[in-house]
Amino acid sequence: MINAAASVVASIPSPSISYFDIGPLRIHIYALCIIAGIIVAVLWTNARLTKRGAEPWVVIDIALLAVPLAIICARIYHVLTHWGFYFGEGANPLSALYIWEGGIAIYGALIGGAVGAWLGCKWTGIRFWTFADALAPALLLAQAMGRFGNWFNQELFGWPTDVPWGLEIDYPNPAWPVGLPEGTLFQPTFLYEVIWNLLGVLVIVWVGRRFRLQWGRLFAVYLVWYSAGRIVWESIRIDPSEIILGLRSNVWAAILGVVLGIVIFFVQKRRHPGLEPSPYVSGREWTAGQAVQSQNTDDFVDVSEPPTSEAVGATATSTPASK
Repeated sequence: MINAAASVVASIPSPSISYFDIGPLRIHIYALCIIAGIIVAVLWTNARLTKRGAEPWVVIDIALLAVPLAIICARIYHVLTHWGFYFGEGANPLSALYIWEGGIAIYGALIGGAVGAWLGCKWTGIRFWTFADALAPALLLAQAMGRFGNWFNQELFGWPTDVPWGLEIDYPNPAWPVGLPEGTLFQPTFLYEVIWNLLGVLVIVWVGRRFRLQWGRLFAVYLVWYSAGRIVWESIRIDPSEIILGLRSNVWAAILGVVLGIVIFFVQKRRHPGLEPSPYVSGREWTAGQAVQSQNTDDFVDVSEPPTSEAVGATATSTPASK
């Protein structure tokens, strides 16, 4: 047993509240973190799609389907992989609906969000892979923001530790491991994932700009990056989880995410060696003025930066294919 109070000099305190009340309305900070992440992702994805030549705010039409399906599937995935919590002996099955108490899974969100995004792209005429590439860094940033909700909820922490950045958890706590003494510190897995995700945002933006990855290959980089980190963080978490062949279910999901990302990257590279002619499928192009005329084949560079001469040259050489 590790008594952190005696063995470390510093630690990371957990917030003392996880919600606040406004009149009869209870606001959960976990939910605010998720909502803030969604808003930021929508705004940034809109900027990236617009720079690519899409109609401004077409991302809203896609999000109207993608976001609800992502949240629903994220909750379903969590419940299925923690079945005993909700349907085991002495459990309250109705608590499976209490999403405000925490418990959504990113891989479930990716599945539901992908289905919703595909439907939204069919609706709007946007290429699905163009949308996915525009979303990639914004999604990783949103995930980093969402992890702060776990911090406020004092959940999903890792092994006991005596490192200076150990995480303080209130005692008693429903998530407290049986047998560990009060004062034990834990690995702050939420913080590890936040740092990894923010670093991944920089990597994805740089890779997209440097190599002009399109046709879903930038999203493939996201899948590999996020999932590779998730294998590590998930492996040191101590919250209960379904174990399959000696590994937590989410570790298997992360392994699948890495494999899927690699497959998407190389299959799409082989199928589409050139640049996308347009963010729209053929026949569905947006024709409202000069925005379409200025389509930029440089892969979603920061909207605050003017296109480089190299990018302009690339646009010129790809113009016949875009007509």
